[in-house]
Amino acid sequence: MIRSAFLLLALTFLAAAATHAWHPKAPAWYLANEPLKDDEVDMKTIQQRWQGDVLWIDARLRAPFQKAHVPGALLLNDQERDALLIEHIEKLQDNTKPVVIYCDGHACQASRKMRTYLMETMAMQHVWVLHGGWPAWKKAQGTIY
Repeated sequence: MIRSAFLLLALTFLAAAATHAWHPKAPAWYLANEPLKDDEVDMKTIQQRWQGDVLWIDARLRAPFQKAHVPGALLLNDQERDALLIEHIEKLQDNTKPVVIYCDGHACQASRKMRTYLMETMAMQHVWVLHGGWPAWKKAQGTIY
């Protein structure tokens, strides 16, 4: 009985490791020390460099945005981007703050897609992707830098 349980556990671990190794969007095993990419910014930098005074853009779907989002964030996702861009065009054109875009987390690419879209469509500069996305923002709440 114990031998069967151990064998089942070992096979489960091997299947999980193989899935992780070959999955195209597999997250890193340990994300805390993952270096920032050139287009990323973390919560500590946002606080230190800009004292948190940025324009937040939420690239998630409408349902999660309506459930919870960064206060003052604009919803601008790929599924509704043209209609939402028209809705927020004045705020985006008048904006002088750095723009930080977030989505569901490390494996989510919606932030990068929206960053590219804004930089090409609106010729925006100083547009960053939040390292770790929405979970990083939630984790940082209450943290003093």
